[in-house]
Amino acid sequence: MDEYNPDHITEDFSHEVEVEPGTEHRYFNRELSWLGFNERVLEEARNEAHPLLERLRFLSISGNNLDEFFMVRVAGLKGQQLLGVEMRSADGMTPSQQLAAVSERANALMVEQQEVWTELRTALADAEIYVLSDDEITGETETWLSEHFHSHIFPVLTPQALDPAHPFPFIPNKGFSLVFDLERESDGAPIRELLMVPTTLPRFVRLPGEVARFVSMETIVRRFTNIMFPGYSVKGRGAFRIIRDSDIEVEEEAEDLVRYFRSAIKRRRRGRVIRLKLEADIPDDMEEVIRREMGGDDGLVVESSGFLGVSDLEQLVDEDRPDLKFPPFSPRFPERIREHGGDCFAAIKTKDIVVHHPYESFDVVVALLKQAADDPDVVAIKQTLYRAGKQSAVIRALIDAAEAGKSVTAVVELKARFDEEQNLLWANALERAGVQVVYGFIEWKTHAKVTMVVRKEEDGYRSYCHFGTGNYHPVTAKIYTDLSFFTADPRAGRDAAQLFNYITGYVQPKNLELISMSPRDMRNDLVALVDAEIANVRAGKDGAIWTKMNSLVDPAIIEKLYEASNAGVEIDMVIRGICCLKPGIPGMSENIRVRSVIGRFLEHSRIACFGNGAALPNKKAHVLISSADWMPRNFDRRVEYMMPIQNPTVHAQILDQVMVANLIDNEQSWVLNPDGSYDRVKPEGRPFNLHRYFMTNPSLSGRGAALSEQGSMPKKLHVKRRG
Repeated sequence: MDEYNPDHITEDFSHEVEVEPGTEHRYFNRELSWLGFNERVLEEARNEAHPLLERLRFLSISGNNLDEFFMVRVAGLKGQQLLGVEMRSADGMTPSQQLAAVSERANALMVEQQEVWTELRTALADAEIYVLSDDEITGETETWLSEHFHSHIFPVLTPQALDPAHPFPFIPNKGFSLVFDLERESDGAPIRELLMVPTTLPRFVRLPGEVARFVSMETIVRRFTNIMFPGYSVKGRGAFRIIRDSDIEVEEEAEDLVRYFRSAIKRRRRGRVIRLKLEADIPDDMEEVIRREMGGDDGLVVESSGFLGVSDLEQLVDEDRPDLKFPPFSPRFPERIREHGGDCFAAIKTKDIVVHHPYESFDVVVALLKQAADDPDVVAIKQTLYRAGKQSAVIRALIDAAEAGKSVTAVVELKARFDEEQNLLWANALERAGVQVVYGFIEWKTHAKVTMVVRKEEDGYRSYCHFGTGNYHPVTAKIYTDLSFFTADPRAGRDAAQLFNYITGYVQPKNLELISMSPRDMRNDLVALVDAEIANVRAGKDGAIWTKMNSLVDPAIIEKLYEASNAGVEIDMVIRGICCLKPGIPGMSENIRVRSVIGRFLEHSRIACFGNGAALPNKKAHVLISSADWMPRNFDRRVEYMMPIQNPTVHAQILDQVMVANLIDNEQSWVLNPDGSYDRVKPEGRPFNLHRYFMTNPSLSGRGAALSEQGSMPKKLHVKRRG
């Protein structure tokens, strides 16, 4: 698990949705809801059901998430404030009011992070993993560290005097720096020195020996200031860390998108300082200088009495202690593909397949592309690439296909936040191999996860399609729960062809047979499905909606769900992160229940189920998967898809297994209260952990083997109604 924030924080403030005055009380604030999500992530660091190093990983993830939150979301709010923008958010707050509320809650979160680190540091010592303080460095330890400092650290460090002849240097984003007030021993002359810690140096140095002992880089440098500054004594010292605005806004007049992003990535490294973190005991005059030079105002400056840069604690997680980590898990290769001797085309042609990552291997996606590259009957491959990772077998397969003479088209999204540079590299490699690389729209992101393989067969050309809820990323596919849907349905193939033509040639789709697309009709299609459930209730039938997604923000959809609740539709939602809908409020949302699942894997799949006149689950329900969360950006500024699942087997697998498991989990779930707080679910009766269930039971794409006793799913779902 390298992070717990998959799609990053990418909402564009320039397109915020205004809502009608007087409705502010109907929504939670988007930013505060996200901070609530990160609080739940941090709470997992205190969850003693997790192994110790996994708890430390959750702590580091919460730090990385918070950094990114300031780099993008808080940076956007600050930009609005500086421009005098007074447009209110859906919950009625101005940018300045949101900044004040966010700063207060983020500061409280940072205090809690330090408390958790103190607790975990003690627990690590009990497990013989030590992070040494300065007074614990003695004898042979000091001798070894002195030699290590001379040979590995001292040559890399570059102290800089701070005086009129040496202006304050540029500090990069996430830059960690030490400051020293020194006095020359010969004549008492004062001097102030700044020492930026290069990112090439590890934050922790592991001492030799079987017992794991670590010393932080700042502790080492401070220990050997006599080597760094011979002839000087230390009179004062401090440390600080900064976060810069890392947003990239695409200008409509950008003539060359590739050249624009190459330049923008360089500019991002020099963005405005958004967050300044200072050591709590830093001298007042030193703090004043740093504040002035960094341009920090009181609202975005915070003092910390603990460890600066909580995300760097991830280095300690790499210690080779399998007894303190989750047991290794090897994904299963889908049985349906194995039954056909590894022939993906034969398996998909026989019947639609759904693959459940990470329980079932992402290698099946790569296998399809590799087979397509080697198959002489394959004439074309088209694929969207949003995030593909640094070592991507998917990219290799596309290159092999192009070099084998196939017509290969790759839609590479340059605007995938923090992956822009990697995507530029992939685009260059693909183009050199002969792949037709398309960058999509300037204002919209191509977020749909779709692959299309066209194969010449005896009865004509057939399209084999993959629709995913997650990225074509081999690393995140091992830690994010997502669905891969494979089909040879001609209707899906025709729709996929229109989707690609829309992205590559701006050709408007006509008469789509299965999928919905944004920014065209996805919101309207969802509204129509909700309206159908309202009509069912009014006709005396059952009305039911189950959903699973990462975030719910869109006011129009929220209002429609409120309308459905008031009509008597029973609504159960699994929303891992941001939720601006207020559940359980009489007269507004009393029939809506929201839960969030936080555990070993990051719940990432997007699923929507509509009862279609009966209580859920049932065989005639409408079940849909999608690449989109229910946010304004996904409906209005991204190319997304939503696919109905009509194959009975796949329908049952998604509805009766994936959705039911999420709704009955009682070991890693949280319930959202009407006031915005979350309560951890406490097991009543038999415990059920959805991640353990799918790790220990047959794959979704298997032959329907009987469920094992361990972690087996109850035969019927009982949703506990509040009130």
